[in-house]
Amino acid sequence: MILLSIAARPIHATRRIYRGYVVALLVFLSTGLSIGMTQYAFGEFAGPLQARYGWNQTELNLSLTFAFISGILAPVIGYWTDRFGVRPVMFVSLVLIATGFTLRPFITELWHWYTLSALVYAGFPGATVLPAGKMVGLWFPNSMGRMTGVVVSGNNFGGMTMPPLAATIIALFNWELAYITFAVIMVGLAIAVMIFMREKPRDVEVEMRRTHRPRPSTSAAAARAGMSVKQAVKTWAFWLTLVGLVAATFTYQGVLTQLRQHFGENGFAPAAATSAVTFIATMGIVSKLAFGRASERFSARKMTVLSTAFQAVGVGLMILPFGGIPLIVVGVFVYSLGFGGLGALIVLVVQQTFGLREYASLMGLYQFAQIVSIAGGPVLAGRVHDDTQSFDLAFATIVGIFVFGMITLWLARQPKWE
Repeated sequence: MILLSIAARPIHATRRIYRGYVVALLVFLSTGLSIGMTQYAFGEFAGPLQARYGWNQTELNLSLTFAFISGILAPVIGYWTDRFGVRPVMFVSLVLIATGFTLRPFITELWHWYTLSALVYAGFPGATVLPAGKMVGLWFPNSMGRMTGVVVSGNNFGGMTMPPLAATIIALFNWELAYITFAVIMVGLAIAVMIFMREKPRDVEVEMRRTHRPRPSTSAAAARAGMSVKQAVKTWAFWLTLVGLVAATFTYQGVLTQLRQHFGENGFAPAAATSAVTFIATMGIVSKLAFGRASERFSARKMTVLSTAFQAVGVGLMILPFGGIPLIVVGVFVYSLGFGGLGALIVLVVQQTFGLREYASLMGLYQFAQIVSIAGGPVLAGRVHDDTQSFDLAFATIVGIFVFGMITLWLARQPKWE
């Protein structure tokens, strides 16, 4: 009789797993797999592509600069996300990425490689940072910082899992099958998004009540609260945080991508240099979780200042003319404390400063502004290295940029909104 009674209940009445965790997992995978397959696993394909087509490293690496397309499209995709919803935009974005992977085995010319790279990067905004901030804020209004840290740590998950997957398939079969495998995974994820993703505030509130989560009405309120783009751009907070976050993101293309070579030029053995970079990526998970949690007690803006300060001190220690390898190792540790947390804090600064009302549109503008660091970081590092045979002056310049960004973030004040 008890079993019959349970079977007679509606399915939702017997469930106690909060659907928000499923949504968070989808965003975690979308963010992590997109970045893991495109950025972290890139090096696994370099050798086979050069062997097949005879391209040099410069020609191959030029495809990475097409990341600026993500910044250009981000404001438009952000607007579409706010207007049409996360689910359809996320689905189309994942399909674009999958298409770029599917067609790569059929390329015959270098421009084909560039075109498909552009297609993949066009899907990035709608598959990564835009859904992360929007969905976490909606489904986890009472633990936004912690869950943002968890979801954005998908970047590190992708970095740890996709290169080995690609390397294994390439070793056992070929690079073409590796890209086809990536495409199949992304199509499967896109289908899962259409089936399981939900974003109506009313649905979220009902789910929170069903699973007895505290303050369920806060979700609907959070979705409506905040400033419009027109209101936000009229505040000093928008421009000061914009400058501060752009300055902080010089760490990605201006520092991180150069560290492997910098370590080698300063006496590290090849394996040790690679291990140092891997350590930074691994520590990124811990840093994201710690800073995400701290942002709930202190403001995300202040935590971003602290994150950037750790990175500035760490980079500074790496370029001091005395101390040698031991001091560089200390610098790596200090740098890693702040580096990983930045990915979560960028999302949280925009969430906390302007709310969720038009979060995706606003984040799109921030992503567009980051073209400055995406393009400026590698150019600065490359030019200085060509002239001086060292990254020291470039890194010192970026430390100055970090300090300037910390000042602008500290000066920003929370605007008033309903």
